[in-house]
Amino acid sequence: MNIVERINKLKKEKNAVILAHNYQPEKIQRIADYMGDSLELCIKAKETDADIIVFCGVDFMAETAKILNKDKKVLMPEIKDTECPMAHQLPPELIKNAKKEHPNAKIVIYINTLASAKALADATCTSANADKIVNSFEENEILFGPDQNLGYYVSKKTNKKIIGMPEGGHCYVHKKFTADDVINIKKQYPHADVLIHPECNPEVQDLADYVLSTGGILRHVLSSDKKEFVIGTECDMITRLKIELEKIGKTKKLIPLRKNAICEPMKRITLEKVEKCLIEEKYEITLDDDIIEKAKKAIEYMLNVK
Repeated sequence: MNIVERINKLKKEKNAVILAHNYQPEKIQRIADYMGDSLELCIKAKETDADIIVFCGVDFMAETAKILNKDKKVLMPEIKDTECPMAHQLPPELIKNAKKEHPNAKIVIYINTLASAKALADATCTSANADKIVNSFEENEILFGPDQNLGYYVSKKTNKKIIGMPEGGHCYVHKKFTADDVINIKKQYPHADVLIHPECNPEVQDLADYVLSTGGILRHVLSSDKKEFVIGTECDMITRLKIELEKIGKTKKLIPLRKNAICEPMKRITLEKVEKCLIEEKYEITLDDDIIEKAKKAIEYMLNVK
């Protein structure tokens, strides 16, 4: 058997499921049972009846799966250097201090945060639903973090005061995109839709044809009659798009806004590591029960907002 066949055999024997984020390398995407953005994978993690969840992504994603599946074994094929830099920009102490300064504010934090931060939030959000979550509260002040470009995106869709924490919180991959990138690519591909992730800088968002989560980008490309699309997010989103277009027998031109838009922690996982993970059942994600219960409330608030 080849490695993919061995992985599939192990999954069946152990009643395991593989979840992979859209930014994973192609080989990982192709063996996944479910692919998606943060919101989609949150839902799949909650719904699965597998005994073992193998999460191919970064640290906060596997933690989220554990929060929603306290009694299941959640594994990551690699634990070293798989931290999301943005998630670590919002430690619990920073949230506590911000709440002292703004005691009447509700706390809405991006799903791209550690479990210890989620445990302090009134709600989590994703790039797909951040504006909806913020607008679900009656309070006029919202403490929002860590990504301040997503905060900018939300601020245009609400009358509430968005108070960022920390100042300058960002994703280093999406920070690479510039206004000149968009201007130049529009000259090269004047008929293409320019699709930008809301973690990009405000001036980049403002030049886009559409500002969308990765799930939104996928739906737009699959449903649009257009043939050319500029993709302003991590490069392996194009891999996901190509896989889905293959399934429906379509071909479209997909142009990366920047070829160096690569999330290094997302690339640490390989087929060999997935196989080893299933054999040895490590690296297991463990969290304190108190953290799980508090963080779960914030996530379930998000999932229950219609």
